[in-house]
Amino acid sequence: MGRKAGTLYINPRNFGSLQKPCAKEMVSFLNCLTLNHNKDEKCSRQKSLLSTCMEAQSGKNRKPWGSINYHLQRLSRGRK
Repeated sequence: MGRKAGTLYINPRNFGSLQKPCAKEMVSFLNCLTLNHNKDEKCSRQKSLLSTCMEAQSGKNRKPWGSINYHLQRLSRGRK
């Protein structure tokens, strides 16, 4: 299954350079897991930092109206 010819579409990967807020905490947690052979008891500090960061980001930047491609398709239906 692919897209229909002639429909509007924006590639979401072009927006991949946007801010990734918890990347540093996630990388430090994954590095700790790697060094300790996947024993998360020894990485409790990094795990708590990652959890705190993720909880702080959970309410921010939510898009309740769906993706931009959904709206482009919805608006293009009205033009026909």
